[in-house]
Amino acid sequence: MSTTNGQWRGVIEEYRDLLELPEGLAAVTLREGGTPLVHSEWLTGLTGGEVWLKVEANNPTGSFKDRGMTAAISVARHEGAEAVVCASTGNTSASMAAYAAKAGLKPLVLIPEGKIAAGKMAQAVVHGAQIIMVRGNFDHCLDIARGLARDYPVALVNSVNPVRLQGQKTASFEVVDFLGDAPDFHLLPVGNAGNIAAYWLGYQQYAELGRATRRPVMRGFQAEGAAPLVTGEPFPDPETKATAIRVGNPASWHLAEMAAKESEGRFAAVSDEQILAAQVELARHDGVFVEPASAAGVAGLLAELSAGESYAGRTVVITVTGHGLKDTATALETFTDIVDTVVDADVAAAAAAAGLA
Repeated sequence: MSTTNGQWRGVIEEYRDLLELPEGLAAVTLREGGTPLVHSEWLTGLTGGEVWLKVEANNPTGSFKDRGMTAAISVARHEGAEAVVCASTGNTSASMAAYAAKAGLKPLVLIPEGKIAAGKMAQAVVHGAQIIMVRGNFDHCLDIARGLARDYPVALVNSVNPVRLQGQKTASFEVVDFLGDAPDFHLLPVGNAGNIAAYWLGYQQYAELGRATRRPVMRGFQAEGAAPLVTGEPFPDPETKATAIRVGNPASWHLAEMAAKESEGRFAAVSDEQILAAQVELARHDGVFVEPASAAGVAGLLAELSAGESYAGRTVVITVTGHGLKDTATALETFTDIVDTVVDADVAAAAAAAGLA
């Protein structure tokens, strides 16, 4: 891996030799990837292990989706597409619209009716996406997107597109490059399930190349109201405040199950209350503000610790997938008063209000 003048070049240029992409592909990039692995003193103290946060909010559009989108949009342009389409609960549409704008392609976004966080919608709209709202859920949107790609000259860039996983697996490479080996466990939120499949793909590849001595146990966490990989049955009407993982029939279901089985991992569900509590605790202990869905992995770890699971002496990486600014409305729902007190323009009054006097 090399950089230009010390600057990160984006995941295609940094890892091109390890990605299954067309020869001579020109990268459409916003310099995605290279996101920090932040040590969590809070979770390290609770577990007795070493816990790291893979903070994907530092990608250009604020979520991990940019890793896969640089690959998918680059290939779509390479193959002559004029438009791209995705079904989205938010982050995919934000990422696709940005990369399509960069590539000069028309972005078409299919969203479920009335259930998109405003921050994500704003991103897609400002980048020039044509928004089509569907009377139904994410799974209905994805069915339509598949049909459009099948019957019209449009490239589908959801994670059912295997090129997306090629970009997303680079997060595993970065984890190993930073830590010097793969972690013992990797925890992450699971919605459409492409990310857990991509991480496992990357870890396997690095192990096969001799760049890692082990493969981590993969543990995925879903919201109770949208937990098909936990129950083994699709959720016809998935519901959760963690909108980014509100998926009832994951497109990468089979790949995700393979990742869990091959890594001797598993899936579990956490409640919305656990997710929102973990979001606040993570922000207050580690200074990392994530959107609700991104806190599912942290919520899962806390739930497992409460149930007696031990991570003592083990290295754990938790992917937090998207920025808290994606959905401020949900984050603020649990706070009845944002302003603690109002004082006159006086230093002594402010000190008294702050408990300093």
